[in-house]
Amino acid sequence: MKKSCTPGASLALAFALMLGLFAAPSSDAQNWRNVDGDVRSGNHSMFRPIDSWPDATPVRGASGAPGPQYWQQRADYVIEASLDPETHWITGSERITYHNNSPDPLTFLWLQLDQNVRSLENSRTYAIEGALPETISPAFRRFVGVDKFDGGFDISRVQLVASGGRLVNANYRVNDTIMRIALPEALEPGERMSFEIDWSFLMPDNGRGAKERVDDGWLYVVAQWFPRMSVYDDVNGWQTEQFMGRGEFYLNFGSYDVKLTVPYDHIVDATGELQNPDEVLTSEQQRRLKKAYTSEEPMFIVGPDDVMDASSRPARSGTLTWHFKADDVRDFAWASSKTFVWDAAGFSYPDDERVIKVHSLYPRRAMPLWDKVSTRASIVTLESYGDMSMKYPYPKAVNVNGPVGGMEYPMVAFCGARPAPDGTYSDGVERALIGVTIHEVGHNWVPMIIASDERKWTWMDEGLNTFLQYYAEQRYAEKFNGTDVWTQTTDGTYPSRRGPAPQIVDYMKNPAQVPIMTESDLIQSNFGNNGYAKPATGLVMLREQILGPDVFDDAFREYSRRWAFRHPQPADFFRSMEEAAGENLNWFWRGWFYTTYANDQKLAAVTDQAADSLLGNSDYGAHYYRMRIENEGQLMMPVQLRVTYEDGSEDFFDLPADVWRANELEFTKGFFSDRKVTRVELDPNAVFADIDMEDNVWTAPDVETEPAENR
Repeated sequence: MKKSCTPGASLALAFALMLGLFAAPSSDAQNWRNVDGDVRSGNHSMFRPIDSWPDATPVRGASGAPGPQYWQQRADYVIEASLDPETHWITGSERITYHNNSPDPLTFLWLQLDQNVRSLENSRTYAIEGALPETISPAFRRFVGVDKFDGGFDISRVQLVASGGRLVNANYRVNDTIMRIALPEALEPGERMSFEIDWSFLMPDNGRGAKERVDDGWLYVVAQWFPRMSVYDDVNGWQTEQFMGRGEFYLNFGSYDVKLTVPYDHIVDATGELQNPDEVLTSEQQRRLKKAYTSEEPMFIVGPDDVMDASSRPARSGTLTWHFKADDVRDFAWASSKTFVWDAAGFSYPDDERVIKVHSLYPRRAMPLWDKVSTRASIVTLESYGDMSMKYPYPKAVNVNGPVGGMEYPMVAFCGARPAPDGTYSDGVERALIGVTIHEVGHNWVPMIIASDERKWTWMDEGLNTFLQYYAEQRYAEKFNGTDVWTQTTDGTYPSRRGPAPQIVDYMKNPAQVPIMTESDLIQSNFGNNGYAKPATGLVMLREQILGPDVFDDAFREYSRRWAFRHPQPADFFRSMEEAAGENLNWFWRGWFYTTYANDQKLAAVTDQAADSLLGNSDYGAHYYRMRIENEGQLMMPVQLRVTYEDGSEDFFDLPADVWRANELEFTKGFFSDRKVTRVELDPNAVFADIDMEDNVWTAPDVETEPAENR
């Protein structure tokens, strides 16, 4: 638990703090704050255990770590695909090798067909779509879509690989965005099998993967573009939640061997490392890449003047095939266009000689903003997330500008912020690009490496990632303050819109909330606040005010280490953080994650008693002050008090949430002092999202109150 800081505290004050340990509750009754019915009906303490956490098993331990019998499935892919820019169709063929590491025989397999979310025949999202609002923004139209685009997979072949390599037709059934393949014989534990699928689809104009016409031609960012294995695990069995467009992805780790055939004049980047640079890059581009990796300063590989220049490509007609391989990834995405400017740099951790290759691809109209921000923000992400979670394990990180506002895949991010057509941009647009780059590149940690079930639990990837994003944004401003890269604030801080407690207060007042622990597709409104902002703010609060940075960081790194390349569930996170921090945090998880309760502490009274009337002497100070705090909200939160004395000196009391254990309704803090108190402030730094700060200040009656705007 973060230690109390009491500047100027005397021995008398320390003695008073010790006396507080023996203070009796104000009533013999159970003063629980949140009681539905009679107190005799059960344990209503906010500090009680959380019953909804599953029992520990040999697969998932009570410590929050994977158990000795932990297992997960694996899927390896070999894919060949081509892009036709005349028709905008992508055609592919894949072989999937599925490894059954579970203890269960499997008689059928389930696959995800995410492109079917845009199929008139197969989209359940289309089927349940309500009427449009009276006004819609351009961003809504681009990302979510308004017109019912008829896409989806055209699956022309599904065959099992039988003994001797024979191909036999599979018995399969498409159920909207998932597909079931029946197996002629059970796939036993420890066995593996392979099957092949041929498919094609029309690239949409919006969504998580899309095409866009820019000044120099078409630009493609390609995602959720091939049939992928669903996850079979110890929690769900087969996780067969439909893809409705909001709840994102839950995928298996594996290896990818992917060949992408595109027009000769395209530049391609993708998940994994390029296997054939001599075939798809010029010797000059290879030389530039080698040089770029020696510095964190971005260098053009394809400069703005190279775009559309025939000499920038190793061929003059036809197609080229780009070959990528990736290991221990749970997905694969790519981008292709003849319009790309391409810059790159290299990054290494201080104690690691390994060079991480950092790339940015964008059309010329994204300049001058993207060449200033993208690669630098990506490197800051590698630094900051590497410190707070774990070192980036992959060989590269790519950021691509296109029609997708912000999406993430292993090693590849799609981000949309751009200057105006005349090349100008506001500070807000620049911050938008910094923030979305950090956020989407940061998703490599959660959920690409720490691979939670996004289809169900948005907060486990978006919330944790937004929390880490907040600190990376601050690092970006700190790193570049005083340079041409960052000139937006005089103090060099970054005005993060999510993370600081005051920015969540309006949402905490909102009656239309649901708990964070609500499955993604069941959150009907306030999705961004629920899945991103509130969990991020709670974790900032937990780190800065409750545990302290050192304790929190050790615990979060341990969680990251335990669950890297594995599938954590919510209870695994909660338990792991508690065990590594050495704190029982049931009160915090219950209040912040499982309810919509708000914090509303009130400084009800400050009284002054002559010390000699209490102890018969004034050895510990002439005054004994009592500060009574009432808990008018339903959350339990620590108590912070700043006491100002007549001589201008101050004391700061930082009290743990345990002050509410004996009485969840009110708590009185007492202390001795020789100095006269003139002012007391409750939550003076506004770090606990108190929804009513008007009752948080007490001023001595004979002291003139200073206007709030001057304080």
